[in-house]
Amino acid sequence: MEVYVNLQRRGRYTLLATCDVNLLGKTFRDERLVFEIRKEFYMGSRMSVDEAIMLMKQSAIVNMVGRNIVAKALENGLIHPDAILEISGIPHAQIVRL
Repeated sequence: MEVYVNLQRRGRYTLLATCDVNLLGKTFRDERLVFEIRKEFYMGSRMSVDEAIMLMKQSAIVNMVGRNIVAKALENGLIHPDAILEISGIPHAQIVRL
């Protein structure tokens, strides 16, 4: 399983945006939200889910979308199940450590 990761510096914080590779460039809608998996934000290096998890552990802010990456973050105790938002069945979660 692979994901895209885009690692950025935002002031003194590190922001990691990551998504399952099959979601890049897609748009999802439900009754209240429109969620775009924009290449400008998510596209960066392509790597394994396990490598992305290692980067998550070192990042202050993480934005993740996709079944594979969110499930692995949950499995590693990085997010709580109640923090997962689903948009058209696609899981999305964030981590903020300030």
